[in-house]
Amino acid sequence: MSSNFIDKHGRQSKGVLLLRTLAMPSDTNANGDIFGGWIMSQMDMGGAILAKEIAHGRVVTVAVESMNFIKPISVGDVVCCYGQCLKIGRSSIQIKVEVWVKKVASEPIGERYCVTDAVFTFVAVDNNGKSRAIPREGNEELEKALASIQEYENSQTKNI
Repeated sequence: MSSNFIDKHGRQSKGVLLLRTLAMPSDTNANGDIFGGWIMSQMDMGGAILAKEIAHGRVVTVAVESMNFIKPISVGDVVCCYGQCLKIGRSSIQIKVEVWVKKVASEPIGERYCVTDAVFTFVAVDNNGKSRAIPREGNEELEKALASIQEYENSQTKNI
């Protein structure tokens, strides 16, 4: 069974499943929808998990590209963050994070859809908070990420 979501239009979530959680009542805004800041926090945590694995240690978030919220999230929905590494520099890692929802508590039950996406930039830092190089030697996670970037770039070329 695949952990990726496919919506009713055939669009599939991209990348690997980074984080899966339930939207709770404490995460709502004044309108009763899930607060956008909570969604962004989940994306940051999910992206940081992947970045930390690649960097073999501490990372910090230094930038987030724009976000557009396509649909609201309801209390009880299953919220999934998927991540795709886009670029790796000497100390930085760019990760595209998508948020997908599976309706399980409200109609239409079982519907899956993308809520938002954004590109997060993380920087590997040492214990003093100064940027450090991402280890290259014997870094299996880095090798997987570089292969994933190549695969992503090849798929983008095919779509042109």
